[in-house]
Amino acid sequence: MDHSEAPVLDALAAYHAEGQLPFTPPGHKQGRGADPRVREVLGDAVFAADVLAVAGLDDRLSRGQVLERAQELMADAVGAEHTFFSTCGSSLSVKAAMLSVAGPHEKLLVGRDAHKSVVAGLILAGIRPVWVEPQWDPERHLAHPPSPESVAACLDEHPDARGMLVTSPTPYGTCADLAGIAEVCHARDLPCIVDEAWGAHLPFHPDLPAWAMDAGADVCVTSVHKMGSGLEQGSVFHLQGDRVTPEVLASRADLLGSTSPSVLLYAGLDGWRRQMVEHGRALFDAALALAHRTRADIDAIDGLHVNGRDDFCGPDRAADMDPLQVFVDLGALGTGGYAAADWLRTHHRINAHVSDHRRVSAQLTHADDDASAGGLVRALRDLAGHAGELRPAPRVDVPDPADLRLEQVVLPRDAFFGRIEQVPCDKAVGRVAAEMLTPYPPGVPAALPGERLNAAVVDYLRSGVEAGMSVPDASDTTVGTVRVLAEDG
Repeated sequence: MDHSEAPVLDALAAYHAEGQLPFTPPGHKQGRGADPRVREVLGDAVFAADVLAVAGLDDRLSRGQVLERAQELMADAVGAEHTFFSTCGSSLSVKAAMLSVAGPHEKLLVGRDAHKSVVAGLILAGIRPVWVEPQWDPERHLAHPPSPESVAACLDEHPDARGMLVTSPTPYGTCADLAGIAEVCHARDLPCIVDEAWGAHLPFHPDLPAWAMDAGADVCVTSVHKMGSGLEQGSVFHLQGDRVTPEVLASRADLLGSTSPSVLLYAGLDGWRRQMVEHGRALFDAALALAHRTRADIDAIDGLHVNGRDDFCGPDRAADMDPLQVFVDLGALGTGGYAAADWLRTHHRINAHVSDHRRVSAQLTHADDDASAGGLVRALRDLAGHAGELRPAPRVDVPDPADLRLEQVVLPRDAFFGRIEQVPCDKAVGRVAAEMLTPYPPGVPAALPGERLNAAVVDYLRSGVEAGMSVPDASDTTVGTVRVLAEDG
């Protein structure tokens, strides 16, 4: 295929060149009706690109097949059989993938380190989750993706499960043995879904971890806005094989998606694909070299340790890791990641990615260069020099892995929509949660609807919030009170 084409961008340019006159939404009419103060901040180009996908970018019956051609080019670029664009982020795409495999009350294997969007899919669809345990690192208090052996054991115990959903890479950049998990699923003729939201870049360089389609996954969900050049909410999902048909996947996406998709986001996805095909190898050659230098420079700062393969990969840990996710352990400084992230933003205007009780991270992409990476290194060096101001690190009661794993006693859907009570956190121990309680980022629920809360998890969340943790989806974000299922619910 001719990857110099960009069907969405080309059609948008033609729309302007032809002087198309819209008597349709959006009501700002190419920005003419927008408040000048808004245009001053956003720029006229944003409004010029905000046109209808149908009866705008394409005609009333989509005869130009603009979106179809853009999706075909994306599939060809990464070696998938089918690709679908989403303008509602991977939070929607992963739900569409789940619903294409399992329906109400049917079982789906899910890694317990799944993103909250997966739990939302379970709630909406009434799917019965069979949780597959992650590989816990008790020394670093970190979860890595489940192993193929764990998946096989769960499938042996639940032979009526309809498939498996695994998250890889995790927000910490650690990767599952996807080929092994796909092989386990396919031996039973079951589909393997991969939430690869953090892996848009993986198909475009051989020194990055293997991506889901190459590893044999059936469906793969990718957030192009996370590690690529797409705009926020720009997502794609890829499909191969016949365990999930494109018609079923498209119908599930249509059920959940917007009927007013953003052409601006489509254009970002289309342009990213062309950029990667034409320049991806060279861009990630440079990005990986920069990451190697930056990791070494940060690791040389007294009191800082950059987590590498020796920390994250190996037996009972991850199969691989993305070196562009730079996690800095602050344990030797005697401070925590929450305070460090706030300090970096206040004093250096550096916005960290993930922060937790002992780490802060920086996400590098093909867009970074020596100037941006140098600013990060200088800020971290200054942080180390001012660590005394951030000591002592607030105590966060991180549970042992056995205590962190809660018992699922009610379907997530039934608990979420059941009769609830709001109780003080100390009274919530032993009760069944009716809401998600999610440290964010990275967005993996510590407790989810239908799980029975224990003292260890409640103490973890309460001490975490006091130390600076954000739990934005809780009805009480201080976790002073918790929504639980009524006792007779």
